[in-house]
Amino acid sequence: MCGRYSLASSGQLELGSRFGLREEFVAAPRFNICPGEAILAIRPREDGREPVWRSWGLVPHWTKDPSIGSRMINARSETAPSKPAFAPGLEHARILIPADGFYEWAPARTGRRRPFHITVDGGRLFAFAGIEASWRPPDGGEPIRTCTILTRAAGPELEGIHDREPVILDGEQAERRWLDRESSREEVVSLMAQRPDGIVARPVGYAVSDAGFDGPECLDDAPPDPQGTLFDTV
Repeated sequence: MCGRYSLASSGQLELGSRFGLREEFVAAPRFNICPGEAILAIRPREDGREPVWRSWGLVPHWTKDPSIGSRMINARSETAPSKPAFAPGLEHARILIPADGFYEWAPARTGRRRPFHITVDGGRLFAFAGIEASWRPPDGGEPIRTCTILTRAAGPELEGIHDREPVILDGEQAERRWLDRESSREEVVSLMAQRPDGIVARPVGYAVSDAGFDGPECLDDAPPDPQGTLFDTV
């Protein structure tokens, strides 16, 4: 799964250049992005791409209860094409979700689970494969615009940490194909099955375990394990 991530390299010029954006916008560094928050996404438009903010947790347009979004922060790539909540988004509402890392917690033999920060090529910017949706309240109020992150079976770099990982699109060409509304269903499924090289998991301290904390300490190295045997992974 993907339940926390970081976008600490989020300077305006760097993001704009990396993801082909034209508008000026402000995106402060984030070290502990959590479900339910407004997160930065990138969607296509006729003259290029635009940055938008979406609430993390998909609310399908047909649901009666928007609280369902808290249970839809992720969509399994293997089954999403056949699920009513996700299939429409895969057809015509694919987005990029910029990040420079994500977190998972390794099972512990004793004590607290150990958090890891997972990056690509030492911390370069990348994009999760995402989809968006718009839900309008029955009373006709302002629509709620939401999103979810696709996931897949974890690769060997996460062995012993978690059995799922977010779909990280494999480079800028894959990102262009993901946003291209002309991409076929087969192409979309193929993109979700690919993964980049250079994925590394690094143990970090427990600051990130507090969902209310969003400081650079989330990326600090983990303190030494005095016994060296507390965790199922090293």
